[in-house]
Amino acid sequence: MLKLCNGDGLRRNAEKWGVVMYARNDVTSVRNSIAQHVGQRVTLETNKGRQKSMVSSGTIQSAYPAIFTILLDDIGQGSGRTVSYSYTDVLTKSVELTVFSS
Repeated sequence: MLKLCNGDGLRRNAEKWGVVMYARNDVTSVRNSIAQHVGQRVTLETNKGRQKSMVSSGTIQSAYPAIFTILLDDIGQGSGRTVSYSYTDVLTKSVELTVFSS
């Protein structure tokens, strides 16, 4: 469960009940970080659930207000395909990005 809020009291109650909460500033920082790396190569690990994951590489194509897109360059069935993810996917660790150093 994901809720957006900024209140500390709400955050403490959420942690008590095991609810994951993120402030809008967290989403904004992830958005800004990804926007700084547009055009750079990344390794992308996506968790598909039930202990299934996919690892691929590609280039961050663009960063929009709610999503970002990655052009996959893997050899195989995902070759040349564009995928999109939301910034909350990164916060919830459904998607993990590793930026290659230039």
